[in-house]
Amino acid sequence: MNVLGCQNVTFLHVHVIANGNSPNTDGIHIGRSFMINITDVNIQTGDDCISLGDGSKKITITKVTCGPGHGISVGSLGKYMNEQPVEGVFVRNCTLINTMNGLRIKTWPNSFVGLASNIHFEDIIMENVGNPIYIDQEYCPWNQCNKAVPSKVQIKDVSFKDIRGTSATANAINFICSSGFPCQNVEVVNIDLRYNGKQGHITSQCKNIKPRILGIHNPTACLAS
Repeated sequence: MNVLGCQNVTFLHVHVIANGNSPNTDGIHIGRSFMINITDVNIQTGDDCISLGDGSKKITITKVTCGPGHGISVGSLGKYMNEQPVEGVFVRNCTLINTMNGLRIKTWPNSFVGLASNIHFEDIIMENVGNPIYIDQEYCPWNQCNKAVPSKVQIKDVSFKDIRGTSATANAINFICSSGFPCQNVEVVNIDLRYNGKQGHITSQCKNIKPRILGIHNPTACLAS
């Protein structure tokens, strides 16, 4: 379902279902749209349950159940010239089940200039989710990118609050930010995740970011930074 160039649209009590192995089947993709509300929606798919492309502004996502799929994503951003900023995204009271990723912001390396700001994730339940919390500024799904050149998309004013449940990967928090445009003003509050697997303890990995950490922190984000 594509939402492009729209204003003041609400999706309520919608079910979107595709085969879990089907590629390029985003449940709801939003781009260049303003004041979109998604609430009480169930999405099962083979790609992002919800993806927010460039120009997505004032987007509210609540009471969404996602899975299987690739999670809830901002991006990917920076691949094309003249992309519009993503601003004002609020994701609250959602549940992700058996998804490949959880809450993700993704930008291409060696990108065009862009901006993703004022993005907030709160009160999220994870059930066996890979990469539950993920900022990926080296996004390159086909490994055909020049990762030596950093992303030029600025990510700032982001929060992850009250996120709990189980991770399918040992690295539950991945903050891979751009060396050219490090992530700014990222807040991590009350994170309580447990690792389901057997590859050691739950951990985080971080590059080019110094988040503000408050409350419960399991795992601690960027302990060494």
